[in-house]
Amino acid sequence: MTPTILEPAAPVAARRRRDRWNAPLVSGLVLFGLIVLCALCAPLLTKYDPTAQNLAGAFLPPGSPGHLFGTDSLGRDVLSRLLYGARVDLRIGVLAVVSPFILGSLIGLVAGWFGGWLDTVIGRIVDMVIAFPFLVLVIALVFAMGPGTSSIYTAITLVGWVAYCRIVRAQVLVAKEQEYALAARASGLPTWRILIRHLLPNVILQPFVFSMSDIVLTLLAIVTLGFLGLGVPPPNPDWGTMIQEGQQFILTKWYMSTIPGLAVVLTGLALALIADGIVDKANR
Repeated sequence: MTPTILEPAAPVAARRRRDRWNAPLVSGLVLFGLIVLCALCAPLLTKYDPTAQNLAGAFLPPGSPGHLFGTDSLGRDVLSRLLYGARVDLRIGVLAVVSPFILGSLIGLVAGWFGGWLDTVIGRIVDMVIAFPFLVLVIALVFAMGPGTSSIYTAITLVGWVAYCRIVRAQVLVAKEQEYALAARASGLPTWRILIRHLLPNVILQPFVFSMSDIVLTLLAIVTLGFLGLGVPPPNPDWGTMIQEGQQFILTKWYMSTIPGLAVVLTGLALALIADGIVDKANR
């Protein structure tokens, strides 16, 4: 009889600690939390009005006294515009994903459960919308409706729901054949209760993870709209407008476009780490 070799307690405890430690999730949450905290504490971190002009102090380089990131072509403090622009872009980026997330998840839930002609009609609508690139369609809709935050919300909702619909529909097609769904149907529960209480909690993780990446895509759309002059109306600051204003001085005043561009990259990296961490946590 082969003796059983017990694994030492210390390595087991160490492995359990490693399993609980989710580096991507923690790193993403810390980085994104710092970005949000800087945006919320903008009045404490800078004394300058982001829209106040001072032509006598234009084009001050980074590190100038009183202007950590320098000033732009109109003498506005770059740090102040960066922080207050983060408030605008992050608010729009997060809120603009909520409506497509809810709308697409509910439509996908219904399409996957009922199937038939309803699923066919929804599928054709999804195919038509997804045939166009997301960013191109959003730009076209905002251009048609006019610049402004309401147009951005509407355009992203009209385009963004299809991705969530496809994800949830595919999940529901599998979930509705599981034993718990079949038992709920056999027990005579109302359809709405089966969908909301039983199916939805079991299919919502994947679209939630996708929403982290979708915020990045939405943020890029907002920055692109600002770059094209279709975003937040001036003089309110946003990162896309800052990049657009600095492009003509990119060779000599590189910081005007580079600093807000780095802010976009860091925000996208933080959200990508959060999404990877959630997936890793779910697979353990």
